[in-house]
Amino acid sequence: MDILETSAYDRRQRRNTTCVLFLYLLPFFTSCAIYFYLWIPDSAPSLLAAGIKAAPILCLVLLVLSYNGGRSLVGVAGGLLLSAGGDFCLIWPELFIHGMGCFALAHLVYSISFLSSRFSATSSSVSFFILYLILWLFGIGMYAYLVPFLRLDPEADVLVPAIGGYILLIVIMATLAARTRRPLILLGSLVFMASDLTIALTKFNVFDVEYKKHIIMTTYYLAQLMIALGDVKAALEEEADDIHKWKRS
Repeated sequence: MDILETSAYDRRQRRNTTCVLFLYLLPFFTSCAIYFYLWIPDSAPSLLAAGIKAAPILCLVLLVLSYNGGRSLVGVAGGLLLSAGGDFCLIWPELFIHGMGCFALAHLVYSISFLSSRFSATSSSVSFFILYLILWLFGIGMYAYLVPFLRLDPEADVLVPAIGGYILLIVIMATLAARTRRPLILLGSLVFMASDLTIALTKFNVFDVEYKKHIIMTTYYLAQLMIALGDVKAALEEEADDIHKWKRS
């Protein structure tokens, strides 16, 4: 193929890929709509409520698996699956620690995934070092601010170190997301932090937020969507690079 033919072929492939990706995302948007329409109250935990809440994330698991195969179970798909487990647990207030543990493991899996060759990045610029510094200062400051409120909880002996470990893992995840230089991955991690921050401020009675559940769930689903799409986009670019190398050989 000459340059013009290759360019036209690439444009057709991008259009086809966009259409297929949209179709793959329909179950995610449908399950989100069902969740927000039913809006099952927190006072009525059940297996059905847990399933409805976790369904959008499970749809994203299937999306990532369809593009990346089983290997993504130790990558972004695995993180999404653990997140779905966290959603399931958090339906019951008494399983809060278990749910937080699932999400902590999800952040760990995301972090490992962002270190893979697919997300390899060039050396960091000064602006990114500043972003890293801001993320870490924010994490440390947020934990220091929360500790007095955590100590008022009956389970303070568990929560104080557990929340500290969780904040450490999510900050590491966001830092490595920034390192990938992929806007969707970075934005997803930052929106995830915003969602978790809202949970922390409202659950531990720092202050109340009107429509807190709307904010938490909207930002949470959006964050997971961006991380999943960022991973799919990286896989498609990797595949396109391999095809171009093959054509040149």
